[in-house]
Amino acid sequence: MPELGVGIGWRPEIDLTVERLPGVDFVEVVAENLHADDLPESVRVLLDRGVPVLPHAVSLSLGGADPVDAHRVEHLAAVAEAVGSPLVSDHVCFVRAGGLDSGHLMPVPRTRDALDVLVSNVRAAQADLPVPLALENVAALLEWPDGELTEGQFLADLVERTDCWLLIDVANLHANAVNLGTDASRFLDEIPLERVAYVHVAGGVEHEGIYHDTHAHAVRPEVLELLGELRSRVSPPGVLLERDENYPADSELARELAAIRAVLARHP
Repeated sequence: MPELGVGIGWRPEIDLTVERLPGVDFVEVVAENLHADDLPESVRVLLDRGVPVLPHAVSLSLGGADPVDAHRVEHLAAVAEAVGSPLVSDHVCFVRAGGLDSGHLMPVPRTRDALDVLVSNVRAAQADLPVPLALENVAALLEWPDGELTEGQFLADLVERTDCWLLIDVANLHANAVNLGTDASRFLDEIPLERVAYVHVAGGVEHEGIYHDTHAHAVRPEVLELLGELRSRVSPPGVLLERDENYPADSELARELAAIRAVLARHP
């Protein structure tokens, strides 16, 4: 997996910001929002500078019982080829069931049967993708009953059976620790750290004991602490800041990128 550095999620609302922020080593784009034959001018500017652009999908629904939608995989593949990306990503989740679309990244039951379905769908997607696929852990407000594996074990088995990569979201780890009482350190103990492609860092807010993974607030110190714990175990190829709403001034985004770099530097 290539070394990526520190990056930021490209969004149309902050296209000029991303272009002018110092020290942006790579960017991530939401694949469903791009057309392979008509890339935004700002994305072309970044590509011309040699900045890697990674497509991040949100709609493959790889954890769903329905077969993988070939058209969605084809779109992701086309965007990856258009930007020359070294990899693509989506989530360990489902978004569709019974003909309905949830509009959310729903957690997958951590059972062996559910893992079999996920593995089958991941393999089907991989067969039609031109580059490696990384899969992200999600934030959840509930756990399905009768789980047979921890999240870390579930992801480790997924990697072993599909040879996929992992996109670790430390903000989602924090969300699950607060909302579900999961053990983030145990998660990091159980996943194959050598398969981490890159890391997500994002902001959120806690209200009445519930952590909301908003991507619209500043990154909390607890999330940076988890990034530090991950970094103490492995040097991830890349770390990316996500922001999807309530975009702050350029200077604030620059400070958050600097804070990420500082955490990485403290753990050589």
